Amino acid sequence: MKVFLTGASGVMGRSTMTSLVDAGHDVVGLARSDRAASVVEAHGGRPHRGTVFDADALVEGMRGCDVVINFAGRMPVGLSMLRPGAWRANDRIRAIGSQRVAQAALTAGVPRLVQQSRSSIYADGGDDWIDEQAPVEITRETDTVAEAEQHAEAVRRHGADVVVLRFGQIVGPDPSSRWMVRRARSGRPTGWGDPQSWVHLVHVDDVGTAAESALTAPVGTYNVGAEPCRRADLAEQLALAGGRRGGRFHHRITQRVAGVRLETFSRSQRISSQRFGDRAGWHPLFPKLTPDWLDGVG
Repeated sequence: MKVFLTGASGVMGRSTMTSLVDAGHDVVGLARSDRAASVVEAHGGRPHRGTVFDADALVEGMRGCDVVINFAGRMPVGLSMLRPGAWRANDRIRAIGSQRVAQAALTAGVPRLVQQSRSSIYADGGDDWIDEQAPVEITRETDTVAEAEQHAEAVRRHGADVVVLRFGQIVGPDPSSRWMVRRARSGRPTGWGDPQSWVHLVHVDDVGTAAESALTAPVGTYNVGAEPCRRADLAEQLALAGGRRGGRFHHRITQRVAGVRLETFSRSQRISSQRFGDRAGWHPLFPKLTPDWLDGVG
């Protein structure tokens, strides 16, 4: 298949290009700079210059493609999340960029759109299992996630096939994981919320395997991640990758000060990705959190 990929030079995009190119697909990667174009080429894709806000460039790049995968984003890393305006660029990409990508796909006549989303959109479920029919809880941090899903739904109403992937927290050789391992190495806290609450994770390499499965998956919304684990287990693995034992958690006062932007990082979300496996045949390379997720990250 010929695939148009936004966010191609980012963490999700690089993983996706690797999986799709290895599977024999022709990937056209949106690149907003020379550096991004070089990354696309290095991963076997063909760069197409433009941004998610440039409607003409999007339509031009999408023409003749079988699928559009919208993985664009610009998530802040580490404590920069707490700075005023830190989320502005990412929110704009989700709200406005996703709308322009969706409209461009319709204009270019692309029959399928794969839209990224986040499983953190679900309400705190305690120890209960969460599937795709579980209630969501929209806050200032997740409102643009919901908005991006709505733009994808508009494409479906116009007759295209749409697959929405609600990814867990990405862990592996990525900037956020490296930042957390550095904190753990220095003995600083990395955990949020109740240590015995549940967290939904996905290894960075499985972003790509999920994208490949989404090319032919039945239309729908799917959770994408490994077997859920306790937040204490994630903190412990980060500590071990940093050469320590015993993951530490942020004090409750710190978590209150962090406010609504980081509230989703403390929700208990025991999320099942079984539906995606059953319907799309997806089998993660990393089905359960183990020390090898962070090999080389420390």
